[in-house]
Amino acid sequence: QLQLVESGGGLVQPGGSLRLSCAASGSSLDYYDIGWFRQAPWQEREGVSSISRSDGTTYYTASVRGRFTISRDNAKNMVYLQMNNLKPEDTAVYYCAAAAALEIYNTGRFYLRDDYWGQGTQVTVSS
Repeated sequence: QLQLVESGGGLVQPGGSLRLSCAASGSSLDYYDIGWFRQAPWQEREGVSSISRSDGTTYYTASVRGRFTISRDNAKNMVYLQMNNLKPEDTAVYYCAAAAALEIYNTGRFYLRDDYWGQGTQVTVSS
């Protein structure tokens, strides 16, 4: 059974950077599409970014495009989300998920099939 553990969250000032990591165990990430999601207080969880298992195609929701970069290292069974130029509205709990099929829509809604989730890591952007 695949297990995912996120790390790297914290408190950062506006304009700062953080790198989130998602460590997988129990199975290889080679078999999964990977996504990063976030949920702010009182809001629905939204899709932020994804990377495919087949050819590494990436997707970014409009609000993070140009600031966030998703990457995967299958040899290390790791996924990363580099977040630059952070804004207060990026404050949320960030989750990684792995799925046999994963799609994030431009509304922020998403579809996953046969999915696994981490427990989340808090990102707070504040001065």
